[in-house]
Amino acid sequence: MKSTEAVESLAALAQETRLAIYRLLVESGPEGLAAGVIAERLGVTPATLSFHLKELARAGLVTPRTASRFIYYSASFERMAALMTYLTENCCRGMPGECLAPMETALSRCGSPQGKESCA
Repeated sequence: MKSTEAVESLAALAQETRLAIYRLLVESGPEGLAAGVIAERLGVTPATLSFHLKELARAGLVTPRTASRFIYYSASFERMAALMTYLTENCCRGMPGECLAPMETALSRCGSPQGKESCA
């Protein structure tokens, strides 16, 4: 990950509503949630939600998919794993494998359908 991509991701999360949306989508797992469900659970108006989802998608943190007449959004676990790796790549005296293995393992399980239950 480039530093500009890290800054873009961090900037997208540096807003209370967007952070709440992202955390909700992480909880929902790889299948994600319909936009209407997100709005209802967070008490956000559709126009406001649309704006924030667009910012998260632009930063690569959420992925939209259309099913019938609904748009579902899911967290990009791969992007978050890349961001976490970027932020911590110099930890443990230049040996990130020593301190990242548990975190990377947990993040990779979250992104897979069979590992969803281990992330809740």
